[in-house]
Amino acid sequence: MARRGENIYKRKDNRWEGRYMKGSDCQGKTKFGYVYAKTYREVKEKLSACKQAAAKPERCKKDFGAFCDEWLLLSRSRVKDSTYVKYYSTVNHHLKPGLGGFLPQDLNTVAIENFSHDLLTGGLSVKTVQDILTVLRAVLKYCRCQIGPSFPDIEVIYPKERKKEMRVLTLEEQTKFMQYLLCNMDEVKFGILLALLTGMRIGEICALKWTDLSLENQTVHVGSTMQRLQILDAHSDTKTKIVVGDTKSQTSNRVIPLTDYAVSLCRKMKPANNTAFVLTGDPIRFLEPRTLQYRLGKYTADCGLKDVHFHVLRHTFATRCVEVGFEIKSLSEILGHSSAKVTLDRYVHSSLELKRANMEKLAAVGL
Repeated sequence: MARRGENIYKRKDNRWEGRYMKGSDCQGKTKFGYVYAKTYREVKEKLSACKQAAAKPERCKKDFGAFCDEWLLLSRSRVKDSTYVKYYSTVNHHLKPGLGGFLPQDLNTVAIENFSHDLLTGGLSVKTVQDILTVLRAVLKYCRCQIGPSFPDIEVIYPKERKKEMRVLTLEEQTKFMQYLLCNMDEVKFGILLALLTGMRIGEICALKWTDLSLENQTVHVGSTMQRLQILDAHSDTKTKIVVGDTKSQTSNRVIPLTDYAVSLCRKMKPANNTAFVLTGDPIRFLEPRTLQYRLGKYTADCGLKDVHFHVLRHTFATRCVEVGFEIKSLSEILGHSSAKVTLDRYVHSSLELKRANMEKLAAVGL
């Protein structure tokens, strides 16, 4: 029977056993250690020594860079290839060069803030630094899980980004650009016009094939995306490769209804081979996002439009939808967002005319 408050027991084999708390695991569950001796006095002395050692845990001698490598290895099988490439780049280009030489216990909020400030003053955007710090938080969580309670509780402070007004084509600019695309329209111009009429992302339109369009049902299925990814194999002859894979997220895999106008354009451009890429009219040859962005730049320059990249078309589509009274939940699903809040916060840009029209509604109540 144990003596009160000591966790010392006499076993059936006549030895004495003592139990003490060593710490806790990743889930916060207490981990226990055990000591044994022939007498009560001996086990009490051993128990006292172990408790003192547990109260002053040995410092981890493995540097933070090693923990980064371990976390990266464990992430490899649980994320998409594109996500893993981003993690790999973040760890090897930023975390390890900036913090890899630290021992984990020597990291603190001030060290992380200095690291963040160096990234910002080094020319990286606030959004990029925020993404790097998100990966850093995940690695710090892994460190704490491996080291235990002795690992310091570190607050990661994210830099604030000044919200920029997203470029959106005015109705006049959009009309002018659409007329340009319709003149001598080829597959590339048609693909850009289709993106403007549906809000598809650049990678989604590059991966789109005619098998994804149903002219009978007047729908387009967005089920894949194209992107150029870094090849991590050091022995590879090339540094990057084109990958056609799943969409950005589960909600990005969606079906978009097409307007009668969009369907009429599709009927004009539809090739004989239904497996062809929309942007090339060929089942094998494709147009990658980088090349499509170059083409868009040429077309907008011809129209005298400035500061227009492909995502501007997506924002323009969302803004036009709001201007005609689109139901936000439906718009969110068409854009492939996880929630209507994302649509409202990032993609809805009310024009001065729309704001004025809404203000004029107050006339109905005499204001």
